Amino acid sequence: MKENVLDVLMYLFETYIDAEEEPEPDQNELRDELSRAGFGDSEIDRALEWLDGLTERHDSPLCPAQTEHGTRIYNDFEHQRLDASCRGFITYLEQIGILSPPQREILIDRLLALETPDIDVEQIKWVVLMVLFSQPGQELAYARMEDLVFEENPGLVH
Repeated sequence: MKENVLDVLMYLFETYIDAEEEPEPDQNELRDELSRAGFGDSEIDRALEWLDGLTERHDSPLCPAQTEHGTRIYNDFEHQRLDASCRGFITYLEQIGILSPPQREILIDRLLALETPDIDVEQIKWVVLMVLFSQPGQELAYARMEDLVFEENPGLVH
């Protein structure tokens, strides 16, 4: 079974998102569960490292205070990994108030950490959900993002 890190993360996210209580399984429990689900050891290791990186990003400020009128300039590496549609979607999420500038930086960091050859808007949607879910007080933004992820007729934004 050839899975990537995002597949492992999505499995974990979908498994724990609907849990009534908020279980805090340790890494050994997660490893066992993911192995039973058929994921390979290297993907499991990389997914757990990705999750560790997500929590580390919350503990340290990524960028100085930004205003809502600031513009994000992508470096050459980010430009290569995030095409125009990806960058445009991230900007759109900021403009409609789903992402703040610090959350945008966490998102970009976590997208690049996926190490997938191609990043697309669908992947961005799932990573945004994971970022918002991991942060307290983001229930409204999470619900709005969930609507974007699960909308049946994705079309042009007017």
